[in-house]
Amino acid sequence: MTVVSGVTGGTSTSKLMPVLFIGVFMAALDTAIIGPAIPALRSAFGVDNREVGLVMVVFIMFSLCSTALMANLGDRHGRRPVYLASVALFALGSLIIAIAPRFWMIVAGRAIQGMGGGGIIPTASAVIGDAFPPHKRGRALGLIGAVYGLAFVLGPPLAGLVMVVASWHWIFVANLPIAAVVLYLGVRALPARGPARPLPALDVAGIVVVFALLGALVAGITRVADGVLGATLWPGFLLAALVLLVLLVRIERRAAQPMIPLSLFARRQLATAYLLTAGAGFGMGGVVFLTSIAHLAHGVTAQHTGFVLMPMVLCSMLGSMGSGRLFNRLGPRALIVAGFAFMALGYGGSAITSFGLAGFLVASMPVGLGVGIVVGGALRSIAIDEAPVAVRGAAQGLINICTGIGTLLAATTIGALADFSGGGAQGFSTAYVALALLMLAMMLTALSLRAQPKGLEVARPAP
Repeated sequence: MTVVSGVTGGTSTSKLMPVLFIGVFMAALDTAIIGPAIPALRSAFGVDNREVGLVMVVFIMFSLCSTALMANLGDRHGRRPVYLASVALFALGSLIIAIAPRFWMIVAGRAIQGMGGGGIIPTASAVIGDAFPPHKRGRALGLIGAVYGLAFVLGPPLAGLVMVVASWHWIFVANLPIAAVVLYLGVRALPARGPARPLPALDVAGIVVVFALLGALVAGITRVADGVLGATLWPGFLLAALVLLVLLVRIERRAAQPMIPLSLFARRQLATAYLLTAGAGFGMGGVVFLTSIAHLAHGVTAQHTGFVLMPMVLCSMLGSMGSGRLFNRLGPRALIVAGFAFMALGYGGSAITSFGLAGFLVASMPVGLGVGIVVGGALRSIAIDEAPVAVRGAAQGLINICTGIGTLLAATTIGALADFSGGGAQGFSTAYVALALLMLAMMLTALSLRAQPKGLEVARPAP
């Protein structure tokens, strides 16, 4: 029986998918579900806005930092132990949060959750790359994207419902039985064996510098967004990130198995895909502020703003699943171009407040389609097809890192641009015109991609 990066030839893909779907849904849900719980946490522990913001910042920081490490470990030791360990870490963090008597334990639990969450999604994508033939990967990755998108947009209303009928603790308690199901199924379904080759020394220096670099970058970006540490400190974080980036390049060039394989950026297709992934993350981040337009321009009450996004949610699911089904026929380039075109159209329409609430709802639908397409399987499939098998996990990890950085940049720049443009409905209208232009630029960039992935250029079985 052959072994390919931890996947045996006898692995059943039908048993794999439920394990991957449930794990990705759990991890993605807690990325978005924390928002409605923040007021309850602030009240329960008597902390101010500055302190309670740590529950979001810490999760994002540790999630991004752990992604490269978990992806590297998956390439070295196989996908199953890393995926199961990531799920177990996520469950441990959830348990700590649910029973925490002090706020510092909430922050520690969110850090552990982030460590686990950073390994779940890229490892799941790498498993698909290992276990599925090229003509089936697009559909599988599209379904993973649909699950992620569904969790991302359903998180806030689900959290609100839980707190109406119970308390904020149950938002995190609910993760425990979900994680138990994933662990039970994963032990039986995920391939057990690791790569049959000698392993070079672990890139410890790369691990330390990657953690420090991403930590400084996240701190700098989030300080720009909320001004927690004042206007004088955020340039220091960003300067530190730049210095650490230079140091990382020097370290990774010498490492036997680098944490961030620089050779991936030498491949034009991959480098373009990572740029587009950051743009896709920026487009996802733009969804957060759509409720501000609904509230400020169209008079929707703050309690009901989440409901105006339901048409967008449904279209996002359709976009993810539909792009997976059309992947073999159209190829990744056409899908990515269409996805960014939809987002440009939708965000541009959302910026025109004179269309009224009905026009806003219609404009949100192509946003949903576009987000569903670009966060589906097309960009991840490029990373799978273009990256060598030995670093496939690392290539997927970089997709997650670029998406996270793009989302953080969106949270910073959209709000800042809206304030700079006068605030209120007019300020957000200006910000969304700029966002629409950025999505158009991403669409034009996507035209430089190869029309079909390597696997489908050679042989394309009938769907």
